[in-house]
Amino acid sequence: MAHALNSFHSLGTPLERMHPITKIVAVLALGLSALLWPDFTLGAALVLVLVVVAFLSKLGHPFMKLILGFGVPVAVMLLFIQGGYSSRNVTIIADWGFVRFGLEGIEHAAKLVTTLLVFLGSFYLMNKTTYAGRLVAALTQVGVSSKIGYLILASLNVVPQMQLRLAVIQQAQNARGLDTQGGLVARLKAYIPILGPVVLSSLTDAQERGMTLETRGFGIDGVRRTSYVQVHARRADFVVGCGLLLFLIMVAVLSVMWHCGIIPLPVLIGGSR
Repeated sequence: MAHALNSFHSLGTPLERMHPITKIVAVLALGLSALLWPDFTLGAALVLVLVVVAFLSKLGHPFMKLILGFGVPVAVMLLFIQGGYSSRNVTIIADWGFVRFGLEGIEHAAKLVTTLLVFLGSFYLMNKTTYAGRLVAALTQVGVSSKIGYLILASLNVVPQMQLRLAVIQQAQNARGLDTQGGLVARLKAYIPILGPVVLSSLTDAQERGMTLETRGFGIDGVRRTSYVQVHARRADFVVGCGLLLFLIMVAVLSVMWHCGIIPLPVLIGGSR
């Protein structure tokens, strides 16, 4: 069974075959790099890189739906707030009477948006291309407590399980004659009776899972635990992880040098203010 699981998870795109720890390093390295960089240019470039990776991993359409659905409303909100009312504003580029848009506030808003999109996009790709069992197995291999690993696994599975349970209960209620179609008010009235069974079944499932873990000795200390899922790091994972860490260090050093005035910002981004 273990061999079958490992063979199954060795298939797929290169991103799916990547070690889960390497993906966690990628999320942190890319997100922190966009956060540390003086302006929004690096974050915007990393978002474009994530878009390319998403399409190569056959996740382009849901990834773009997530990025646009989250990024556009947040960008509009932050551009209006930061651009019109930020204390950073010195260079006024538009005066609408009731609000004056400043270049500095708009640039700061763009940096915030791109940083959020880098964190969100990289975590989305990690979550969609990583089997939860491999992630927990990789974390326990590097010394993370099995209890913490179980909490992570349960947190990742709670939403899919709730969606599946909701669909099953909805089908059962439809078979009993409950109409869940129609306008918004009709849908709300139909879903209120469904919420009770969903919540109660979730609580019952959590209690049963806890009892099952206790009977199997999950909380026993001083024993060596084994796993059906075995995760092995490849040389490519090590190279990618080291490259990401070096990239983060380079970005941090250049950012510190800019803040100290050693290197002017135009030298970093090839432009001028």
